[in-house]
Amino acid sequence: MEKLQQMKDTLQIHIDSIQDELNSLSQDIWSHPELAGNETKAHDRLVRFFSQRDGAWTVESHFKLPTAFRASWGPVGGGPKEGNTVLNVGFLCEYDALPDLGHACGHNLIAEVGAAAAVGLKAALDGHSELPVPVKITVLGTPAEEAIGGKIDLIHAGAFSDLDLVFMAHPAQQDASFLPTVTIEEVTVKYHGKASHASAYPWEGVNALDAAVLAYNNLSALRQQLKPEWRLHGIIKNGGVKPNIIPAYAELEFYLRTPLLKDLLNLKAKAEACFRAAALATGCQVEIIYPCHTYYNILPNATLANLYESNGKTLGIEFPEQPDFFSGSTDFGNVSFIVPGIHAFFSIGSAALNHTKEYTEAAGAEKAQLFTLRTAKALAMTAVDVVCRPDLLQQTREDFSRAKLKQENVLL
Repeated sequence: MEKLQQMKDTLQIHIDSIQDELNSLSQDIWSHPELAGNETKAHDRLVRFFSQRDGAWTVESHFKLPTAFRASWGPVGGGPKEGNTVLNVGFLCEYDALPDLGHACGHNLIAEVGAAAAVGLKAALDGHSELPVPVKITVLGTPAEEAIGGKIDLIHAGAFSDLDLVFMAHPAQQDASFLPTVTIEEVTVKYHGKASHASAYPWEGVNALDAAVLAYNNLSALRQQLKPEWRLHGIIKNGGVKPNIIPAYAELEFYLRTPLLKDLLNLKAKAEACFRAAALATGCQVEIIYPCHTYYNILPNATLANLYESNGKTLGIEFPEQPDFFSGSTDFGNVSFIVPGIHAFFSIGSAALNHTKEYTEAAGAEKAQLFTLRTAKALAMTAVDVVCRPDLLQQTREDFSRAKLKQENVLL
């Protein structure tokens, strides 16, 4: 245990020693907000950060996706035995911003946490040949969380195939080792009718706007019969061009959310029935399109959560009682279905809500740095525990297997 504490002390000292550099990294990303899939400056800044670390990291820019990257270090340790399987510990960085608002979800701080935790863990492990197994550290830059689901594209591209554990943390209003995020599906519905003069020849037209309005009202009626934690909400994006022309085209965009993936399949079937019923009633043709990846709910990992809380408390982090329901979504949920991991949440010292101008200001404030760096330390300390204690690693893997079994009717 003394050795573990020494390693944790080492990583804290190292992170503190480069805090100005880490703050600069975060500030550069915050000052140049870039939308999902277009994070070229953030990508280049993070690549430069790892490339300049005395050549210790192998850095691959544009890894699998144009604005993704991978930085790796190791393996190190493993004792006298040869042929031990390498334990690959991953840290994830996000860095996309929101339209008009900039970094109103604090992804600049997620990038900083991932980078700080990774270099902190390296400092703790460097030179330790007596580790139970050889350890490798991998940092993945995962773009486009806000709109596209870059982690899901990276999963499909095999970027997570050699990772054994994944760590990341997201800024919020409070500290939490786990929050029960929900699944989310975006759906676009297009109705095709027939234009005609709305006054002279209305009988010649097929009104696509009527279909859209009926569909909207169908979903409003359906909402009364849904479970309390289920959500569906949307807009009519296109409803015609002029009052005296019967609209030949109308379009809706809706989000569907449920706590569990298996519930989402149920809600999708109900919503699609509403969309198709409106088409049938009006004589329109309907297209139901799912333009983005489905974001899964995050699988909990009790071992990692407990370790993170224990380490966090030694740093002064307080963990209030967690809510039973949290309506946020993230593509980390999909990662949690294939690799054991933790997606912690952390306060940045502000009561502002995510996705607001006030949160943008808070994410770039100097005050956020204390909270950000201690979160990085807690993540890296948790990684030290799992790396150095095979029993905890085994428990982490068992938690992962149990959580997956509880997900009924889930096809990965």
